[in-house]
Amino acid sequence: MSKKLAIIGASYLQIPLVQKAKEMGLESICFAWEEGAVCKDVCDKFYPISIVDKEAILKICQAEKIDAITTIASDVAVLTVNYVAEQMGLIGNPDKYSQLATNKYLMRQCFMEHGVPSPKFCLTDGIIHESITSFHFPVIVKPTDRSGSRGVEKVEKLEELPQAVSRAIKESFRKEAIIEEFVDGREISVESISFRGKHYVLQITDKVTTGAPFFVELEHHQPSSLPENIKNQVKEIVLNALDALHILYGASHAELKITKDGDIRVIEIGARMGGDFIGSDLVKLSTGYDFLKGVINVALGKFEEPKLTEHKFSGVYFLCEETKELLPIIQNADKHPEIVRAEITDNELRHIEQSADRSGYFIYQVDRLEEAFNK
Repeated sequence: MSKKLAIIGASYLQIPLVQKAKEMGLESICFAWEEGAVCKDVCDKFYPISIVDKEAILKICQAEKIDAITTIASDVAVLTVNYVAEQMGLIGNPDKYSQLATNKYLMRQCFMEHGVPSPKFCLTDGIIHESITSFHFPVIVKPTDRSGSRGVEKVEKLEELPQAVSRAIKESFRKEAIIEEFVDGREISVESISFRGKHYVLQITDKVTTGAPFFVELEHHQPSSLPENIKNQVKEIVLNALDALHILYGASHAELKITKDGDIRVIEIGARMGGDFIGSDLVKLSTGYDFLKGVINVALGKFEEPKLTEHKFSGVYFLCEETKELLPIIQNADKHPEIVRAEITDNELRHIEQSADRSGYFIYQVDRLEEAFNK
């Protein structure tokens, strides 16, 4: 009899997880609102329930007698995963610390208390307090509890702040926003997996965004071209941050900035895989490590220490109005042997303010950096 894996979320982000579960001979059970739940056509069972309805999901999981529960690329789903896991005695991160990895304000406070380098910050529910006058502009405004660049905006002047705060609060589930001093520098992310509190850094990713004011991701490339001494500093900071957040199990995705002076700041950490194909595709393409399988095995309690068997280069480019030169490349992907997968998801090209505005992508893999895709 196959083991049962509960998956919180059923959007396109979770499809790789469902497919990997099937490949591993597991029964997959997905929970999400029906609208946009593309996984309902590929999973074994689907329940049309909000991913934040922890009690309803718990009752079903108990009735189904699940063996494990997980999610990828969704901060909101992490709360339910940890709650159900704890209630059922399954593997998950401590529920009482779940908010630290899903609420940007609480995360910032945690970093400050544990000496993790991060930007100066404050919380707002719409009121701009006088303390903001001590901040050095520009600042970044973002919802405390969303991902995918939703509601994120760079603000150059104090008088522009109320509009940006209002925009961020509209995107927030809790109707709260965080204001933080802008760190000007190179953007990277760190992909890790943890088991019983031991963390394994799998890869460091270079990131390219639209820049100000919305900073939506346009490209990701692995491995990072940072010097080894900087990579080692980054790893040490991330490992300390993971401990501070009480992340014991599963994937994590840390976003950092490095200034031209070499100053490293942690922007945020998610207790889940990075989206944008970073965790589901790029890590395996660049390292040979099956990150998806690792995440499922962590949930099942049969984790094995990661072995990085490949040293290749991988990446993803996203299509939008700002990158319309990619359109013919995606349309003729079969003529580019380095392209692993390409897709046009929307025939309309838009100027983007968040990740959901993108209209397609292609993923590449090469053996040597000089072969890397040059658009």
